[in-house]
Amino acid sequence: MPGKTKYVYEFNEGSADMKYVLGGKGANLAEMTRIGLPVPPGFTITTGACNEYYQTGHFPDGLLDEVNEHLNTLQETMGKKLGDPDDPLLVSVRSGAPFSMPGMMDTVLNLGMNDDAVRGLMKQTGNERFAYDSYRRFVQMFGKVVLRIEGELFEEAINELKAKVGVKYDTDLSADDLKELVETFKGIVKAHAGMDFPTDPKQQLRLSIEAVFKSWGNKRAVDYRKLYKIPDDLGTAVSVQTMVFGNKGNTSATGVAFSRDAATGENIQYGDYLV
Repeated sequence: MPGKTKYVYEFNEGSADMKYVLGGKGANLAEMTRIGLPVPPGFTITTGACNEYYQTGHFPDGLLDEVNEHLNTLQETMGKKLGDPDDPLLVSVRSGAPFSMPGMMDTVLNLGMNDDAVRGLMKQTGNERFAYDSYRRFVQMFGKVVLRIEGELFEEAINELKAKVGVKYDTDLSADDLKELVETFKGIVKAHAGMDFPTDPKQQLRLSIEAVFKSWGNKRAVDYRKLYKIPDDLGTAVSVQTMVFGNKGNTSATGVAFSRDAATGENIQYGDYLV
């Protein structure tokens, strides 16, 4: 009797030569974990699961059970739980095809945010503004990427609030302003998606995985594959990874690094970062 299809791999179960199973991102996260680099833990859903989704129109049997098992393992590893009001786990959900398709597919960050988790993030960081900024970013990104709400609606709401309180930049908005913005964004979701913003992190995760699968078939991804002669039947993997924040304060940063100069091709280390 053949074994059950495996749809989900911990980062420490894979390697660089599995890019057709785990996508480029998932395979390299696995390889970096394997060689002992400090990779924030997570797991990857296979390209095969994506292809089955396209063939049948729904998740493969057993996929969500596997996701839940790996989520439980991740929560145990981190000593944190999604949606915890004291010390919440937040994750990113990212696409990863076998060949790089930069910017063509969808990503969701800060997944797990809700009214409980925002209190936990405040306790974790001692920073109410950061917590509510993370929350409004999540509602905005989830609304746009997962629920397909026009992104401009959220931008207009931000601009209206800045005009109302008399500030120029998003970074000038206070914690109370951002708290108000979260509720405004939830109202936009209700009005334009015909549903309340989902507060259950497991529902958020399920909908986000489906959104990443669907983004394999969006117009810009299809056009990109046609341009670069990438086959349509490879599918995208989905990596779920513990969030690391570059915007907590002046001791945090976000950046990229390359093994050569991206502009000239010269074989020197190159990168940049933003505090």
